Amino acid sequence: MRHALTVDVEDWFQVGAFEQVIDKADWNSLESRVERNTDAVLALFAESGVTATFFTLGWVARRFPALMRRIVAGGHELASHGWDHQRVFTMDPAMFRADLAKARQVLEDAGGVAVTGYRAPSFSIDTRTPWAHAELAAAGYTYSSSVAPIRHDHYGWPEAPRYAFRPLADSPLVEVPVTVADLPGRRMATGGGFFRLLPAGLMNFAVRQVTGDGRPAVFYFHPWEIDPGQPRVRAAPLRSRLRHYSRLGAMAGKLRTLIASHEWGRMDEVVARAVVSLPITPRPMAEADRRAA
Repeated sequence: MRHALTVDVEDWFQVGAFEQVIDKADWNSLESRVERNTDAVLALFAESGVTATFFTLGWVARRFPALMRRIVAGGHELASHGWDHQRVFTMDPAMFRADLAKARQVLEDAGGVAVTGYRAPSFSIDTRTPWAHAELAAAGYTYSSSVAPIRHDHYGWPEAPRYAFRPLADSPLVEVPVTVADLPGRRMATGGGFFRLLPAGLMNFAVRQVTGDGRPAVFYFHPWEIDPGQPRVRAAPLRSRLRHYSRLGAMAGKLRTLIASHEWGRMDEVVARAVVSLPITPRPMAEADRRAA
């Protein structure tokens, strides 16, 4: 079973944990570390002999177009993470449409390839955005990986399917949720900060679970997670600082071990296999939709 290895390309100051304490107007004045960190990820992948999907902010692509070309030259998929990490549920359909178009244009111009995959910042497609998948389909995207089927203080759609589903009856668009571990009484996220902070065995357990169901896993992390030297944001809440800065120095080693333990590849390749061989379930109705029905 080949699993999807994915990277959400954003700088250390663009994360959801700091959105209340770092103004976007100040981004240009802050030390950017995303290029060097993403290059380190590319080197790690080359060393390990794997390819992956890089869900990249348009904001980053505009500033580092040569980095986009290096991603593509390495055999990786370049995909969209939106323009500037604005969560989808804070937008209306017109704003989302504009965000998609702006990011895609810059990514395609920089990378010289078609962009057909999308991941919402902070997994922000949920019951508050019943129009989001239709907008992605209308824009011509093949797949989205924007749903976290868990309950979390920053995001989550716990009622969503655990595995790939078709959210629209009139479109081939596929939504592929990130992998969670099914534990007694709860689902646990396994990528990003959860992988960095919790024992690596949790992700391996989740991979074994989904493989047992005949499904591919979807793992994600961020380039800033392998950078213990990044600036500290003292104004951020203690919980945010603990989540963001803990165990940064251990992340690269944990990644190497995880990559060596399973077979990994690009998300578009994994989606193509899933569409052919796996059942796709309809998008669940939001609570408001159920009441209206």
